[in-house]
Amino acid sequence: MIKILIADDHPVVRRGLKQIISENPDMVVAGEAGDGLEVLSQVRKNDYDLVLLDISMPAGSGLSILSQIKSEKTELPVLIISIYPESQYAVRVLKAGASGYLAKDSAPEELIKAIRAVVSGKKYVSAGLAQELASKLGTAARNLPHETLSNREFDILCLIASGKTNKGMARDLFLSPKTVSTYRLRILNKLGLKTDAELIRYVIENRLLG
Repeated sequence: MIKILIADDHPVVRRGLKQIISENPDMVVAGEAGDGLEVLSQVRKNDYDLVLLDISMPAGSGLSILSQIKSEKTELPVLIISIYPESQYAVRVLKAGASGYLAKDSAPEELIKAIRAVVSGKKYVSAGLAQELASKLGTAARNLPHETLSNREFDILCLIASGKTNKGMARDLFLSPKTVSTYRLRILNKLGLKTDAELIRYVIENRLLG
């Protein structure tokens, strides 16, 4: 029996995922979590075969939660689900230790296929992304400025663009407002930008938010 922890802050989404999973007799939703702290608490207290993790979670970003899970339970597969563009996020989360990435608008059959793949030790991305990545092999791909950002910097970049205040980001990421301000300046420097307005325009032009 594949024991799954569903981590998403929307009860309706959790219910939908649970319904899809329950139709497979060899799978069971053994736990649910609505924020980052709850995810880590559940992972520490219970044994799961897979964590189905939304990349956008309260009380810690999906990337930071992923990093913490992998540091504590290296062998536990984590399948990221998200509304954000696969082409922008999938490679980053795979590098951070995720076993796969799936868009929330994927068909139920693809979710089950992804679960089976990562539980068996494989990596999973959609056929579309696999083709896109394969087409880049052997070419001198131009690295975009945001690809030089650390995972923490990337989190803060997207939070700024989504309208979060320094105080709000500090609360969500468990940082001080001063530390968030330092990250903000570092991000602007790396991207060659001067204002939050330019930063937001950059995020929109590069489709970093869904």
